[in-house]
This record gives sequence, structure tokens and C-alpha cells, in this order.
Amino acid sequence: MKNSFTNKRLFSFLVWAAIIAAIIAAPSILPVFRLNLLGRYLSLAIVALGVDLIWGYTGLLSLGQGIFFALGGYCAAMFLQLNSATNFPNQIPEFFGLYGVQQLPFFWEPFRSSLFTLLAIWIVPASVAAILGFLVFRNRIKGVYFSILTQAALLVFFNFFNGQQKLINGTNGLKTDVTLLFGQMVGSDSMQRYFFWITAVLVILAWFFARWIVRDRFGNILIAIRDDEARVRFTGYNPTLFKTIVFAIAGGLAGISGALYTIQSGIVSPQFMTVPFSIEMVIWVAVGGRGTLLGAILGAVIINYAKSLVSEALPASWMFIQGGLFILVVTALPEGVLGWMQSDGPRNLLSRLGVRRPLSTYPGLEERGKDEVKL
Repeated sequence: MKNSFTNKRLFSFLVWAAIIAAIIAAPSILPVFRLNLLGRYLSLAIVALGVDLIWGYTGLLSLGQGIFFALGGYCAAMFLQLNSATNFPNQIPEFFGLYGVQQLPFFWEPFRSSLFTLLAIWIVPASVAAILGFLVFRNRIKGVYFSILTQAALLVFFNFFNGQQKLINGTNGLKTDVTLLFGQMVGSDSMQRYFFWITAVLVILAWFFARWIVRDRFGNILIAIRDDEARVRFTGYNPTLFKTIVFAIAGGLAGISGALYTIQSGIVSPQFMTVPFSIEMVIWVAVGGRGTLLGAILGAVIINYAKSLVSEALPASWMFIQGGLFILVVTALPEGVLGWMQSDGPRNLLSRLGVRRPLSTYPGLEERGKDEVKL
């Protein structure tokens, strides 16, 4: 048991060393376009961490994380739009003039403040997640019903945002690449390099934060809720409170992820709230490894980068590859790739191929068995 734990820690250390080395080397190796893609995919790793917290550790399969992802993106885009509107009539974003709006809507005003925006990027999604989660969990809705409800909420938000042309430019979304920040265009190469470094640092901090959450008693209760919620309730704990808290934390992480993705992709739109995108978040975690945190990061980055490369070469084939990956995980690797590697998966595979696996506890027994066979 001790050797297994040591091996897992060594494996995680080596993976993190490879990740940090790749992040440091990326700006000097990759062209700006590829570096920008890597920055986007690192930002998606943050929302994947939130999905792992609520699904891998708590057993809550949410298909609506796109809500909170998009809310964080809209908060960042609204600030950038206002920050760049000083030369426009009435100092409001240009798209308002297309719909005859002369006065800035009241909920836009606070986003003139950078401090308010930095707080709103994670507080607004976390608050919406907390309200939605409390209403659901207090009625003891769980399992497939919870998944269906979160997907229904996603469709409600998508249709609402899609129709608000005069308030948030509706289906067209809000562009950020041509806005200004600190006197420079957000979509410029130099700014995108800064955003890459910021994203890389925040991914690491988000992992430490998620790791801190699941290490102690709080994490043990989350796992207990996943495995047997009724027993947790009988021991005196209130599962509703813990599920609401972790769902709000996942919502806040999704908001940060959405803001970082928005400023690196150049636009935020209701398309962030489509059902397939939220399902993809679940696939990243499933392939990387549920309940591993590190697997969520690797799954988000590697799958999205593979999607980009495959789509460039064979545009129509990625959906088949993605479906095959999910089928492989469900049927053969339920613990995901990282979980499979941490649980002696390679050794088990060699055993199935006929390679004898040495006994780690009493190696002498194996040698004795060989001698008896010879006799």
C-alpha cells in the first residue's frame, strides 16, 4: 500500500514536471497562433477541474456548466467593451447604435470598474450556481434527474441570451479581440502572450485550490456523498449544504475559465451555452480520469489540441474519434487514462498479454512456484 502511494506521488510529480516544462518552453517554440490555442485549452482545463469536483468527487453529473462558463465570459467582455467605448457616441459600445439604444442598460454600469469585474467573473457564476444548486438539492434531486435538469437550465439560459439583441447583442455576441486594455489591443500578439502566462499560472493555482478542497474532511464528505448519500445524512451531516458549496465552487471555476477563454478566443456568445459544449466538458474529465484532478487538466488540453490538429487535416472525422474515445472510456477504462495508469493498468495489460507479474509482497513464492513446476 505504501509503495503504491509512493508510486502515485512520483507519477504525479513527473507529470507536473512535464506540464511545467512544456508551459515554459511553449512561448519560444510555438508560433503565436498555436500558443494562443494552447492558452485557450489551458483555460478550459479550469472548468474541467470544476466538473471533476462535482462529478468525480461528489457524483453530480452536471450537463449545464456552459451557463457559468458563459457568464464569466460575458463579465469580461462587458468590461472590455466599456473600456474601449470612450470614443463612441454616449460612451457606450458601438453595437447599441445598431438597435437604437441611446443609454447604457443599468446592469452594464458596474462593469466600468476593473475591480468589480474581477470579482464578478467568479462571484456571479458562483452565485447563480449556488441558487440553482440549493433549489435542486433541497428537493433531493440527484442522478439522471439532476443531469436532465441542468441541461434544461442550460437551454433556458441559451434561449434567453440568444434573444437579447438590444442588451448584449444576442446571437452575435460580444467581441473582445478589437477592444483595448492598458492601451493595447486585446487581440494583439503581445497581449495574447501575457494572457497565456496568466492562464498557465491560474491553472496551477486552480489545481492547488481544488486539491486543498478534497484533501481533508470536506473532500471525504464529498466522496461519501458520492458513494452513499443516505448514510452521510444519517451520520448528522447535511448533504444539501455540501453539494451546494461544491456546485458553487465549480460554477466559480467555470466563470474564471470562461473569462480567460473569451479574451483569448476574441468573442463570447450564447454558443458557449450549447448542449454539445457542456457535454464535451464531461468527456474531457471522463477520458482524463474522474476523481484525479490532474486527469481533468490533461484531458481538456490534450483532447482539444488533438481536436484542432485532426480537424485541420480531416475536418469531418473528429466527431467519430471523440465518440470512439468516450465509448472506450465507458467500456474499458472507466477510471480514465490517468486513473488507469495510476492503478497499475499497464502491468495488468501486460499480464493479459502473457507477461508474468512479479509478486511485490512475497517474491520468494513466485520463485518457489517455478521450482515446483520444474520438478
